[in-house]
Amino acid sequence: MIRPVKNYKEPTIVTLDLLLYAILDVREKDQQWVPYVWIDMWWKNEFLSWDPNEFCNITRISLPNELLWKPDVTIEEMSETDRAPPNPFLIIRNDGETEVTDDQVLVSACRMLVYKFPFDIQTCNLSFKSVVHNDKEILLTEYFNSSKIVEETRKLMHNQYEWLFVNLTVHTNNISYLDFNQSVITYTISIKRRAGLYIINFILPILFFVGLDLASFMISDSSGEKLSFKVTVLLAVTVMQLILNDILPSSSNRIPLIASYCIGIFGMMMLSLLETVLVMFLLHKDTKEVARKEQSMIEDFGYKESDVSIKVNYTGQTPTEVLPVVKEESSSQLMEESPDFEKLSYELKELVKMLLNSRTEEARPSGYWKGVCNKINRGFFIFYIITLALFLVYMFYRWSAE
Repeated sequence: MIRPVKNYKEPTIVTLDLLLYAILDVREKDQQWVPYVWIDMWWKNEFLSWDPNEFCNITRISLPNELLWKPDVTIEEMSETDRAPPNPFLIIRNDGETEVTDDQVLVSACRMLVYKFPFDIQTCNLSFKSVVHNDKEILLTEYFNSSKIVEETRKLMHNQYEWLFVNLTVHTNNISYLDFNQSVITYTISIKRRAGLYIINFILPILFFVGLDLASFMISDSSGEKLSFKVTVLLAVTVMQLILNDILPSSSNRIPLIASYCIGIFGMMMLSLLETVLVMFLLHKDTKEVARKEQSMIEDFGYKESDVSIKVNYTGQTPTEVLPVVKEESSSQLMEESPDFEKLSYELKELVKMLLNSRTEEARPSGYWKGVCNKINRGFFIFYIITLALFLVYMFYRWSAE
């Protein structure tokens, strides 16, 4: 079929109108959105006209669309065809004005900007143009201006689910591709996500995990419960990151703020875990040093449990108190053999006391590493609180910024 014009040099003016009824789905992962729209088109058929007075005052009739020419207007961003059958009829008025009305569920491509997820506003386009005709054959014009379309759309959209309709603008322009000019009408639709569900199910639970990690500083470092508790909280944040990975597209040019939020919290929890490992290592080192010092004193003065028949409780006693017990029998024999032994024994005791005092002064005091651990815990806790507060303030500032 050819265009219904008497002069082929004159273009067919096609008036287009679009109203948005609902936003059925937005697929961030696939970079698609699914609107339900109502599309009206009008054009004039110069070969069809009649006088209503001659035909019983009939001003409009309906005919199957296969019988007459219809503009081959398509949507440039459409990625899947509508499964519902199109309207099979055309409406022709007595002056030759032809109208086709159709409702469609469009699966359209849309570049998703998820940098501020879940506080993001998406802008998607629906561009109408002819498939084979240039701007000298088909000229597209809009019926309603932007403000009128927004007003009518707000009246029609009674149910809005996850996404809220914000604004709609329309403009007409010409595009050129290989010296082939076409008339294009572009409807730009802005929609905003409802963030309440994501705040409750995602952002707040991660903050609760941070609170649990802060509470773990009150658990004793000497037991292993603190380390296992921190590992469990860290794994919980990892599960939240896996859930986020299934929502956000992998083709985003900028790292979403929600991903930076999770990575920052995860990094701080990991530092907290490493600090706990270091503290437990130093406490274990302190315990080992005390045990090694006690064993060294016992070996230096020749104390053997097999050498004595009396069980001596070593806790709370110094080697100078144990030594006379160990040597008691042999000392008594030597004193009987030599009158000078008492003087020699006294000098030996004084020498042992001097050696022990010098060792004690050179060695670290008991509980040295425990004191170091307390200082590390106190300093890291202050650092953790300050860093966390600054990080959260920065993140919420970026989310709220335009």
